[in-house]
Amino acid sequence: MAETVLSFVLRQLSTLLRDEGRLLGGLQQEVQFIRDELEQMSAFLREAEAKEEDAQPTLQQWIKQVRDAAYDTEDILDEFVARFARHPATGFYGSVRRIFSSIKNLRARHRVASEIQSIKSRIKSISEAHQRYQSEYGISAQASNSLSAVNNTTWRYSRDDALLVEEAKLVGIDQPKKRLISELLEGDDHQLKVVSVVGMGGLGKTTLVKKVHEDPEVRRHFPVRAWVTVSQTCDFQYLLKDLIRQLHEEGKKPVPQSIESMTTTELKKFVKDFLQQAERYAIVFDDVWDVEFWNTIKFALPESSHGNRVMLTTRKADVASASCTESLGYIHRMEPLSFEDSWTLFCNKIFKGNSCPGHLMDVAKGILDKCEGLPLAILAISGLLALKDVNRAEEWEMVRRSLGGELEGTGKLDRVRKILSLSYGDLPWHLKTCLLYTSIYPEDYVIECNRLIYLWIAERFVEWREGISIEDVAWAYFSELVNRSLIQVTRVFYEGMPDTCRIHDLLREVIISKLREQNIVTVTTGQPTISNNTQHHQQRQNNCFDHLRSFVTIESTNQLLFKTLLSEVLGSSKLLKVLDFGGQETQEEIPNEVFKMFHLKHLDLYGTRVERVPKAIGKLQHLEYLNLGNTGVRELPMEILKLQKLRFLKVYQQVDSSDDDYGSHGFKAPSNMGGLLALEVLDCIDASSGSTIVKEIGKLTQLRQLYITKLRREDGKELCSSLANLTSLRELSVYSIGKGDDHEIIDLNHHHPSLSSSSFLQSLRMLILCGRLERMPQWVAHLHGLVRIDLDWSRLRGEEDPLESLQHLPNLVSINFFTQKLGGILKLMLFSLENNQIEGSVPRDIGNLTALKELYLGVNNLTGVIPYEVGNLQTLEVLNRRFNILKGSIPTRISNISTLRVLSLVANSLSGNLPSNVGLGLSNLEELYLSSNDLSGLIPKTVGNLSNLSVLGLQENPLSGSIPSTVKGLQMLQGLSIESNNASGTIPDSLCSLQYLNLLHLIGNQFLHV
Repeated sequence: MAETVLSFVLRQLSTLLRDEGRLLGGLQQEVQFIRDELEQMSAFLREAEAKEEDAQPTLQQWIKQVRDAAYDTEDILDEFVARFARHPATGFYGSVRRIFSSIKNLRARHRVASEIQSIKSRIKSISEAHQRYQSEYGISAQASNSLSAVNNTTWRYSRDDALLVEEAKLVGIDQPKKRLISELLEGDDHQLKVVSVVGMGGLGKTTLVKKVHEDPEVRRHFPVRAWVTVSQTCDFQYLLKDLIRQLHEEGKKPVPQSIESMTTTELKKFVKDFLQQAERYAIVFDDVWDVEFWNTIKFALPESSHGNRVMLTTRKADVASASCTESLGYIHRMEPLSFEDSWTLFCNKIFKGNSCPGHLMDVAKGILDKCEGLPLAILAISGLLALKDVNRAEEWEMVRRSLGGELEGTGKLDRVRKILSLSYGDLPWHLKTCLLYTSIYPEDYVIECNRLIYLWIAERFVEWREGISIEDVAWAYFSELVNRSLIQVTRVFYEGMPDTCRIHDLLREVIISKLREQNIVTVTTGQPTISNNTQHHQQRQNNCFDHLRSFVTIESTNQLLFKTLLSEVLGSSKLLKVLDFGGQETQEEIPNEVFKMFHLKHLDLYGTRVERVPKAIGKLQHLEYLNLGNTGVRELPMEILKLQKLRFLKVYQQVDSSDDDYGSHGFKAPSNMGGLLALEVLDCIDASSGSTIVKEIGKLTQLRQLYITKLRREDGKELCSSLANLTSLRELSVYSIGKGDDHEIIDLNHHHPSLSSSSFLQSLRMLILCGRLERMPQWVAHLHGLVRIDLDWSRLRGEEDPLESLQHLPNLVSINFFTQKLGGILKLMLFSLENNQIEGSVPRDIGNLTALKELYLGVNNLTGVIPYEVGNLQTLEVLNRRFNILKGSIPTRISNISTLRVLSLVANSLSGNLPSNVGLGLSNLEELYLSSNDLSGLIPKTVGNLSNLSVLGLQENPLSGSIPSTVKGLQMLQGLSIESNNASGTIPDSLCSLQYLNLLHLIGNQFLHV
């Protein structure tokens, strides 16, 4: 952990020496000495921390001394820069020369020099201890990668836990087991096939694969089998020898003694020759941690085979992908247990399969919620609870409240901590810091990915790389944490970017336990989060805010508490670099103290009631990020142009969806807006003032995201000229001026040399044109990187088919507009035609869009029938065709779409019976809306098979007959409406068993008992 802190501070010192070297003057050599000494200790520190739990208190104290010295160095130098670099000027270096010659600053400069000398002396003492501990603990001074930081003892816990799960007869894996066995036994017998199982630690990957590997049918099919545990610290030669021994023993052959003296190359050749001649085999490589292992071992596996199979378990998605890319492959992504399976496992372990006593139900469910379907955690916590008195609910409640502490101890949950800690230990320091930072979010909090990314950047966790934007580097960090199963993406935009994410509750507890002695983040409860070395400075000084670097609020909090804390923070924290109190709806102005924060880089006021930005904003010379989204700000002062480091600027207010207007209200920009040359994100600029501001946009050549509102038709040509300069632009949103039916036309079709250039907007991935269009801009057809296009309110009709220009865009996955010719965009995942004036029938070739996940055709004038080809959309999750004039029956093939979650056909003219097979194939259906049609006949009994259904709307149809008793199978149902039908008979008692049902509408029928 201290290695993470030290690496972070070393990078800051390097940046300071590079950027502020002249300001440091004679102190530069002293700072250089401190940096060099700390750097020499960093490699030793990395390995020392791997032994910290078993180390003597003296070594633990030394680690703490290194950490504190690094922080103190950064504090003093930040204070120095804040004091001596804030002079106005006719030139920065001219100001610095005046500072050095100024008598009044000599005393302060001497004080800083004295403190740096003091730290230098501490560093010398720490360095001497470093030499002693190197010898005493036998730790090499050479740096090693993070894999060496985890010793062999630790990873063995992982394998032991797999056996623990096995003995407990883990539930919920029958279906995955059948699928994996099928993948092993079926397919091409003339090629090697790899089956990879990937997921976070503790999900039971090893247990599942072991069950498959030892299945009698698999044993019969593969006479030669082997199981190789790889782990983080594998000895490749040892693994090859172990594999050779197992292969010979399985084949009842003597193990050749010659393998003991073979080189790695010779061992690989031996394995390959053996497998080439062997009878059909199945080999498992369990717990693979890096792609390099696969890239090495694959050369020992013959390219041609006789139906041979390799199985692999890993926590990393890139390992799974790499192993399956070059051969026939199947990737199984291990998911957490459902709540039902978790409950079964829990009761099997504690109550031997019996029911949980009623007085323990609530606390037991609360504990299971913490486990989030992680089998290892469920078993470990069950073992702990089995020791408690089942007659005393308070003992169970105490366990629930103290799970975090239990994870830090050495009891039943210690192995859970070790398993989850393995993935953390494998991270490089910069990813450790980013992961630790996620602990600022409360338990179960859904994190906005974009906000997290920019906080990482502001906190200086992200390294600059030549030729790559820092945002792209940060997203690469994020992707790697997802790849390692440490961050769970909960929602993805159709252009491929993650929208929201979360951290597993138990992993969060492990992270917090690792932060107890650290100073990167302090997590508080019931009040805003204070981050970045708060605790450390609380020990140094009485006021814990004196050296605070970041102040971040996650959720809206008590008004009085927030204002009191904010006032204290702003009054004390002169070194603040990050200030984020977004979402604090009671905040009505930017406090004056904010503009005294010389180091401030990140200011987020999203969702506050701030309406004015003072001219003092120009004092924040280091500001890089300013978010005024969903505030009352409508204009920025000229002083904003002084912020030459500003890269991110959002000033807008979203329009209520019930308004005739749409999009967002933007801000009136200063006339010389083009002077902010570092801007990369500009959202949302009001263009109603005319062509001047549109022309200024063309000077912002670093822009990656641009959102323009209230564009006038006559400024379209000027905008095209400006866009020609924005070669890095990835997202472009243009909203026309006007309301309701008076939207102005967006005219981006102009004869300009740049528009026909092959380089025009070639980096663009998302295009939104919201307003009336006479025709599609001709340059859209050349945007080969385009992933998403929205043409909301375009009023494009059949006279011009906009898809003609999009047929050959290879990466397009999301379209929001109308067309009749759908066969050419096979990657399409989202297609929305809602709220247009579309007439005609739904085209049959819609069935060609086999990658489609969401289809919205609602609120149009579509006629004809629902084409049966819709049944070809086997990945469809949402089908919405509400408020049209569709006729005919519901195609029975819809029931074949097992992925469907939402089906809405409200307010059409559909007739005939409900498909009798409606409940046979739609196992994932959650919402079914069929109201206001002309559907007749009985409610099919198979509806009871829709076990995930939460809403069933059948009102205003002439449906007849009784409610089938099979509705008792709808255990997740929350809303049921059958009002205004011709239903009759008695209301089944089984409705009373639906514990989540909170809305039931049955009026307007002929029931005997209502």
